[in-house]
Formats: sequence, structure tokens, C-alpha cells
Amino acid sequence: MLIEHLSIIGVGLIGGSLARALRKAKLVNRITGCNRNENTLKKAIELDIIDDYSLNIKDAVIGADVVVIGTPLSTTEKIFPQIVASLKPSAVLTDVGSAKGSVVITAQKVMGDNFSSFVPGHPIAGTEQSGVEASFAELFVDHRVILTPLDVTDASAHKLITKMWQVVGANVINLDVKHHDDVLAATSHLPHMLAYALVDCLAGMQEREDIFKYAAGGFADFTRIASSNPEMWHDICFSNRDALLNSLELFSAHINSIKGAIENSDSEHLLSIFKRAKQVRDQFTKSRNQSE
Repeated sequence: MLIEHLSIIGVGLIGGSLARALRKAKLVNRITGCNRNENTLKKAIELDIIDDYSLNIKDAVIGADVVVIGTPLSTTEKIFPQIVASLKPSAVLTDVGSAKGSVVITAQKVMGDNFSSFVPGHPIAGTEQSGVEASFAELFVDHRVILTPLDVTDASAHKLITKMWQVVGANVINLDVKHHDDVLAATSHLPHMLAYALVDCLAGMQEREDIFKYAAGGFADFTRIASSNPEMWHDICFSNRDALLNSLELFSAHINSIKGAIENSDSEHLLSIFKRAKQVRDQFTKSRNQSE
């Protein structure tokens, strides 16, 4: 048995899928869930995702060998002070947030000597759907999970969380906290901002009805992630504020370059941008297909 007692705070898409996957692999004996909404927890019991639950965070982590914080980032930072006194000395704590800097700073302040048992994590997996009903055991198969251990992170804790993600099919890699936040700001957070902004912009145009009536596959593909959880992405904007602002500024400058090329009929400059982008995108797709 890899984990005797697992506690998941935030039984949604990620937490629920992790529970399903570990249960399917028969590598966890007991799963305790915790959520603000009791109906969600009752549904998780009904779906055999968890064994028991508590609406009280302090009670939910008592006796747990591994605690996974699967809540939105704004909530994650508030959870540490609530649970630190209830964790047993050997407990390992991890999270699933897509920004790590703010979480690590909070954990360092609150956990004290127990900070070494915290292994910051971020599964690069998900769908535009949310909630425990959307969870499924295969969510993490062939997807990356990024861990951002620090120099003080306990080696055995790091090994356990690495193994936990590997057994559910994920490819685990380790990154520095700041490097993780910079990369994710560019490759995940920025694209979500663009998708939300585009849909919102078009929805405000006078021609709105015809715009969405005649929108084709390309529009659907590009804007799919605008169906993601708004509250979650709202939290990410502020949790990874500096890195995201830097990416937005760089992108804004690039958009202005394209706008300038069109205004000035600079065909050569515009075509060079498109050709470079196609070459990089094709190479990315090729490399991704080869790794799968």
C-alpha cells in the first residue's frame, strides 16, 4: 500500500481524479475528503471516490499520511494555518496549484519546522470542465506533473509524492519555483487570458449574433479554455501576478508589432512573423507527438 490514509482538501476535478486513480490502482486504503459544499462530498461518496468526509479542515487531516490541497489558489494559502497543528509529525503535504511562489512563501511562514514535509506540486492536466462529477481516473496519464522541491524539502517526502503521481500515469519533472511560475505564465496563464479576452471582446460587439453564428472550428479550438473555471483563473492572475504581467507586456508589444505591420503595409515583416510562428508550432507538434 503506497498511502494508508489520504486526505484531499478540495474534491473537485483534480482531487477527485487523483482519488479515483489511486483507488483504481489499489494503492490507497482510506480517502477522506473535505469541501465547503457537503453535497459535493455526498456525491463523492456516492461515486466511491472517497470513503468519508469532514466539513472541518482540521478534522479532515487528522491521522492522514498524505494531505493533498486541491483548492483554488486563493483558498490554498488560507488552509496552511488551519491544518498545521492537526497534521501528524510524519504527514506529507502537497498541493496542485498552478502558481508556486505565493504558496511556498505562505507555507514557509506558517509551517515552521514542518515545512520540510511540504512538496509543492502542479499537475499539468485538466479539462474545461470542473467539479467532482467531471473527475476520471485517467486524467493524469501521459501528462506532466511538476514538483518544485526546495533545498530543505525532505527527500523521503519528495520521493513519496513523486511515486504517487507516477503510479497514476503522470510524468514527473522537477523545476525551480520561480522558473516554474515564469514558464507557466507564458504557456498556460497567458493563453487563458487571451481566450477569455477574445470571447469577452467579441461578445460586446454589435455583430455578436452573427459572430458566434458563423464561428468555425478554429474559433472553437482557440477559445475552448475560456470555458474553464472563472474563479480559479481569477485566483491564478493574482497568485502569479508579476510573471503574468511580464508575459502580457511582451505579448502586447508583439501584437502592436503586427498591428504596425498591417498599418504600414509591411508585408515582409508580417509574413516573417507568420512563417516563424508556423515553423515553431509545427516543431512543437512534432516533438509532442514523438514523446507520446
